[in-house]
Amino acid sequence: MQIQHNTYTMHLNDLPLDIGYASEKVSVKGEDGAFHVIGGQDGKTQLIICAPFLDHEFLLELQTIEKELPNGGTYEITASLVFAEPLKEKLALQRFQIFSDDKEEFADFYATKLSGEPYEGALTKALILISKDGAIFYDEFVTDLNEKFNLPTLLRKIYAAQTCYTGKGCH
Repeated sequence: MQIQHNTYTMHLNDLPLDIGYASEKVSVKGEDGAFHVIGGQDGKTQLIICAPFLDHEFLLELQTIEKELPNGGTYEITASLVFAEPLKEKLALQRFQIFSDDKEEFADFYATKLSGEPYEGALTKALILISKDGAIFYDEFVTDLNEKFNLPTLLRKIYAAQTCYTGKGCH
């Protein structure tokens, strides 16, 4: 898959998993310096967003997503933001847990690592929605790093992921 950013063309190292495939629990490093597990089945809907960089426009996009996420109750969702390297600054985000992919487990399993300049080895801009049963329910890999995620579709998919799972095996 080709990924554009301004005049650069990069590629993903691997093909992303298809919708419906089981997600994998991976270890990522939190801002607290400890390793945490994201992905896999944990009984909650999980939104994982990754990106190669954080600029003002992307921060505004994340704040908009954060405001729209369901909060608590029956429709609990966890939100994670993953970068290849630890961020140097603290973000003004309340709902997102911030992680770095120190062991490259996330990049390897979820096929998010870029090759090519200027972001060689960084994570592409993507989101992965994992349902309560641990399946990849929806994903979005932007083809241009300046593109915004499709928020209306994401919100519909979150609702669908949370309401279709019965907890009793096959849906």
